[in-house]
Amino acid sequence: MTTTSIKDNLIAHLDKLPYDLQLRVLDFAKALIPRGVEGRSLLRFEGTIPADDLQLMSEAIEEGCEKVDISEW
Repeated sequence: MTTTSIKDNLIAHLDKLPYDLQLRVLDFAKALIPRGVEGRSLLRFEGTIPADDLQLMSEAIEEGCEKVDISEW
């Protein structure tokens, strides 16, 4: 089956679906498209953040993520 016939076949089937199901198919198709980058490509940034900054970030996460401010909402 050629790419064109797949697209034509898909469109023919989509035309038979109600609008809400067409949206579900669209959402599904979007979900199949890879996002972001491979982790391997990020290795070049390894070691670029100074250790002191990493420590500060870790401390901020530990302090800020463990607390719940009930009056916030």
